[in-house]
Amino acid sequence: MSDKERAQGKVEIKIGNMSFTAEGDQEWLGEQLSKVLDAAPVSPTPAQPTPASAQPTPGAPTVEAVAGEQRKTVNSSLASYLKSKGGETRQVQRFLATAAWLNGREHKQLDTSAVAKALSDHHQKRLGNPADCLNQDVTKGFCEKRKDGGFFITPEGWKELGEEQ
Repeated sequence: MSDKERAQGKVEIKIGNMSFTAEGDQEWLGEQLSKVLDAAPVSPTPAQPTPASAQPTPGAPTVEAVAGEQRKTVNSSLASYLKSKGGETRQVQRFLATAAWLNGREHKQLDTSAVAKALSDHHQKRLGNPADCLNQDVTKGFCEKRKDGGFFITPEGWKELGEEQ
């Protein structure tokens, strides 16, 4: 089929404050729409509305304190987040970025199995040894272990990710 005979289409989508409009052949539109949906903010399902107290105030930072730790809300896909934080090639960085992504998605307990599961569930490169990645991040001061077997990201870890806390 020649380029002139390809089926043309138009897409217009608005998600929250984000909008996307494009015209072109259907294959190209499908690729672009996929990219837009990966970058789109994720909102709670109607069955789980976000409480008014959790809504950010205009101009206020989107960081909240949770049990002595800080959380930053993350609305991008794991693949996009890993790419933006340099986690595509280095395992230790991928571990740290995935933990931060889980933290931003309000994951209750961070542990090595949660990080490995998130990577697997989102079809990202797996970690050869998640426990070793955590230990390396602890050695660098980017994470600290808890007595219950979990861990949290330190302010130095957030700085490493470019997320000033």
